[in-house]
Amino acid sequence: MRNRSRRTAPKKTLTLLARLCLLATIIAVCLLNATPPISRDALTHHLYIPKLWLQHGSFYEIPDIIFSYYPMLLDLLYTIPLALGNDIIPKYIHYCFALFTAWLIFDYLRNRLNRTWGLIGALFFLSLPIIVKLSITVYVDLGLIAFSTGALLMLFKWVDTKYIRYLLLAGIFCGLAASTKYNGLIIIFLLTLFTPLLFSRSNVGTKQHSSFQAIGYGVFFLLITLLTFSPWMIKNYILTGNPVYPLYNSIFQDLHSKNNSQPITTPENGSNRSAAIAKQLTSRTSGVFAERKALYHETWWQALLLPVRFFFEGQDDDPRYFDGKLNPFLLFLPFFAFFFFRYPRQVKIEIYFLFAFAWLSFFFAFFQGSLRIRYIAPSLPAFIILATYGLHNISTRLQFNDIKRTNLQHIAMAGILIPLFLYNGLYIAHQFNTIKPLSYITGKITRDAFIAQFLPEYPIQQFANKHLKKGDKILAIYLGNRGYYFDFPVRFDLTSYSKLFADTVISSQTGNEISNKLRKQGITHLFIRLDLFTQKANENLSIEKIHLVNSFLTKNTKQLAANKRYGLFELRGSLPLHSSNLQ
Repeated sequence: MRNRSRRTAPKKTLTLLARLCLLATIIAVCLLNATPPISRDALTHHLYIPKLWLQHGSFYEIPDIIFSYYPMLLDLLYTIPLALGNDIIPKYIHYCFALFTAWLIFDYLRNRLNRTWGLIGALFFLSLPIIVKLSITVYVDLGLIAFSTGALLMLFKWVDTKYIRYLLLAGIFCGLAASTKYNGLIIIFLLTLFTPLLFSRSNVGTKQHSSFQAIGYGVFFLLITLLTFSPWMIKNYILTGNPVYPLYNSIFQDLHSKNNSQPITTPENGSNRSAAIAKQLTSRTSGVFAERKALYHETWWQALLLPVRFFFEGQDDDPRYFDGKLNPFLLFLPFFAFFFFRYPRQVKIEIYFLFAFAWLSFFFAFFQGSLRIRYIAPSLPAFIILATYGLHNISTRLQFNDIKRTNLQHIAMAGILIPLFLYNGLYIAHQFNTIKPLSYITGKITRDAFIAQFLPEYPIQQFANKHLKKGDKILAIYLGNRGYYFDFPVRFDLTSYSKLFADTVISSQTGNEISNKLRKQGITHLFIRLDLFTQKANENLSIEKIHLVNSFLTKNTKQLAANKRYGLFELRGSLPLHSSNLQ
């Protein structure tokens, strides 16, 4: 009895510590979330498009913003608080999906191992740097993670219980994943493949084992998934003729050209940008490594080690270092899931499929898009579960009846768990130093001042919102499509999809001609990022065209407001406004 009590005491302590750390992590993220949105994708996409819908009074097609054709299940949820005048609540909505995923991980590990390991797995997930970063931004990746994890675990529950309702739920979850983000298409492919394989492996040697039955279940899963995803495919097919626009657009264009004498109308017809956009979005696989070699001068061995470097070198807001941060333990611990492998047969099958799902989804995303850590996010819960199995196996292998050697086990486990969670905790502390949410929460800094700290264009946007009149339209040059804080129509230019200003300058001989051509497009004002505009003009324009641009800005525009990086200019001929300098 005394030995048993000595063993349970550390377990109770570990359970208590895991609960306290889990609570502290949730509170910390909630505090970090209590600030206005400043993340790029929120301002270009996830809040901006719902805001445009609300301004319009309903959903409508926005051909100038390619993101508006993406699946937007979570963005629909964000319209509710936006309609009520609150743009902070969407952060908490997004975070709820992280909490749901943590609960899925906890519930799975609690049933397979015990409550303590379930808490450790949930804590590992919620405190992981990339998950923390996503949890404090208005993105949709946490929804994709939650739905894809739910789909995989429901498949496990289906083969374990034989209840068809869990296969139905798995298909619905998978369809919701694709309805959240196009990366969910990878999940559809993998889980449609996994469904018959899981059934076959779990029923080998039984009367239920049948290849036709296994394939039938896979078809059923795929049909439920596509039915759930179908509203977004139908919408895009009606608007563009491509159910997954802009992905694979050239394929669908070819199909329509064969079946119809008239070419199908797409949002970019006239400027013929759709093919270029689709090509850019879908033909990345061979160019990723070449691009990194050109930009960052990476050697062959650095390129070869890119999957490993994902776990070690990640840095926020730096594309060279994958625009995110993981935990190095996440690379090693999953392999220990196969160490001291003493589990029931069904659990062993699940571990093999978790391993396959983690690495297949990782590499599918790795080779299909830009190298961003959040693009491989659907694989993270599988890595977390495997890592927790690994920790459990190490702990089990180190168990001894001798008290002194048991103490060595506790020291060894502490040597793993403390640096693992300290690494995550230091990242959370860094976020507090970066964002400084308490200054905003306590009222020491205003909303406008807080946003201006991170978005130098914001004071100029606020000036424009106050002084421009109805009917005015801005051409925003090198603003990165960040339109959420504008209260009137904006056209973003000198991007991958629009070169209006450059084309106008090249085709014009005088400043008056530039001004007249822009006015014919409805443009009344220019919003320019000055440093980048100057740099790109010097790099790409001839001396004569540089003089032309300078003459145009001097004689045909009036500066209304400016700070060190951004300026607002009015095309001559509009009603004059008082000039202002904003810092």
